Amino acid sequence: MHCIKLLGQRLTARDFDRQVTEVHVRIAVLNRFTALGIPLTHPVASENPSKIAVRPIAGIVQQSRTAP
Repeated sequence: MHCIKLLGQRLTARDFDRQVTEVHVRIAVLNRFTALGIPLTHPVASENPSKIAVRPIAGIVQQSRTAP
């Protein structure tokens, strides 16, 4: 709730259906921010086969979260 309130304390729409839409838009924005903040990682082979390192993928975060 704290993060939703950071986007505005009050709803600007007067009609209930539009208020619902406004809340849905705020939640979609927060979900997008969260998706952008989660790093994409992939396993990297090391010299020791028992240890697998995980390193962030460089570049821009893509829309899909599937592994290449």
